[in-house]
Amino acid sequence: MPLVILLFAMFASIFTFQKNALNFSEPFFLVGSRMLCAGIVLVLFLSIREHKIWQKIELKHLKDLILLGVCNIYLTNILEIWGAKTMISSKVCLLYSLSPFIAALLAAVILKEKQSWKKFLGMSIGFIGLLPIIFTQTPNEELSGKLFIFTRAELAVICAVVTSVYGWIILKKLISEYQYSPLFANGLSMILGGVLALLQSFFAGEQWHPLPINNYTQFLLSAGAMLIISNLICYNLYGFLLKRYTATFMSFAGLITPIFSVLYGWLFLHEPVTFYFFVSLLLFAVGLVIFYREEIKLGKVFKNNQ
Repeated sequence: MPLVILLFAMFASIFTFQKNALNFSEPFFLVGSRMLCAGIVLVLFLSIREHKIWQKIELKHLKDLILLGVCNIYLTNILEIWGAKTMISSKVCLLYSLSPFIAALLAAVILKEKQSWKKFLGMSIGFIGLLPIIFTQTPNEELSGKLFIFTRAELAVICAVVTSVYGWIILKKLISEYQYSPLFANGLSMILGGVLALLQSFFAGEQWHPLPINNYTQFLLSAGAMLIISNLICYNLYGFLLKRYTATFMSFAGLITPIFSVLYGWLFLHEPVTFYFFVSLLLFAVGLVIFYREEIKLGKVFKNNQ
């Protein structure tokens, strides 16, 4: 159990480090440089450990590998960081907790999976639970513009969640059908996504004189921490814990991530903590409990004993 708490505490810190890094670098450059470096590290490590790993790539795999890099790395991180620039870190973190619900919706649309009325009830309560925090929008966030009740920053992060979940669906196909190592597939996608983000950084007008960084020491500290925690530690630790705990338990435990994010934002970024955040978190938790109880009933969540 201590490792589970440590995992989600580290996940929450990523949003704080990202928010801090944006003070010292342009957003698209931050995404591109971090992903490209992490991808190169992963691929080099795997290439040294297993020389024949490149022989696994076939022409028919390229479409899914490119989609993984574009969706799961490039679009997800570009949309997230654009939205996060004007939002408080805890709000970005809570919006990312929509992932299980978005996954169910995409499964219904793409994979034609039928969803029970109780699962739709859980999803509905979860979405309603986000409304209190949606209505507490900062002045900087409102500057991004509004569509209906949402700011463009909120919509960008929600779209990032959608592309992230779609990316996981593609990754599952690469692992289960094409027998790719998760680390190798992710490493390749990080390289592609990182290159695309750097190209956008250059052509979108970020200040390359010589690099879009205004404080190299602080940038390296924050970006380096994100790379180590997110790309190298959390992914592997999550996989290790799934061998000991059910996916359901891990999803429930993930609800502590926004709590840690609020704490870090308050301590290190001086972000406000509002009553509405905890109202949203409570309603969201109720929706998630209903959703996952139905998952268990339908036999879709199992203990991983591999």
